[in-house]
Parts: sequence; C-alpha cells; structure tokens
Amino acid sequence: MMNKNTVLGWATFIMILMGLLLVCLGAFRYDDIAGYGFGAVGLGFFAIAWVFNALKGRV
Repeated sequence: MMNKNTVLGWATFIMILMGLLLVCLGAFRYDDIAGYGFGAVGLGFFAIAWVFNALKGRV
C-alpha cells in the first residue's frame, strides 16, 4: 500500500519528467516565442516538484 510519502515521491518524479519534457520542447521543437512559454512552464514544474520533495516526511 502506498502511504503519503510514496505518493509525494511519485508525484515529484512525474513532475520532474514533465518539466524536462516541456523544457526540451521549448528548446528544441519551438523556435518562435512559444518556446519561451514552454520553458517557463517547465521551470514551474520543477518548482512544484521541489515543493513536493520538501513535503516528503512532513505530511
């Protein structure tokens, strides 16, 4: 059974993967202004993953 820390660990892992995907899309796929948007959203995903990781063990 998954407890709260395991769920936060998986959420952190998925958020890091999605953040990497969005940053890579912004860097390599889109050459116009949309690339900056994808990169910014990817950095936001990294920030949320950092918060999830900080919450592990405290919830």
